[in-house]
Amino acid sequence: MEDLFSQLSIIANEALDNEDFDPSRIEELLLLFEQEARASLAAAEEEHMKAAREAEATMREAEAELDSLLDSSTQEFLRTSSALADAVSNASERYMDAALASAMATMNAAFADR
Repeated sequence: MEDLFSQLSIIANEALDNEDFDPSRIEELLLLFEQEARASLAAAEEEHMKAAREAEATMREAEAELDSLLDSSTQEFLRTSSALADAVSNASERYMDAALASAMATMNAAFADR
């Protein structure tokens, strides 16, 4: 692009100094400017698309990692809640057994005194 500006400066000076200057030379240079600008835009768009694809891939990886963490957390919660339910059930059974044993001991003691 800098080379094109340099050429434009040279041509502009020629246009000022030369009465027989051909204006089509400026048009040709302007077409080169347009081509350079389009090429630059296409390169910028391609770079943007590449960055967008990379960002989407990174996001999919993050989502997969999050899904994995949520799945393992859910499994751990289910294991823990199952273990807690078993512990509560066992404690409840022992409490009922102790209460039944106490009631039977009280009844046996009451009938033994008779």
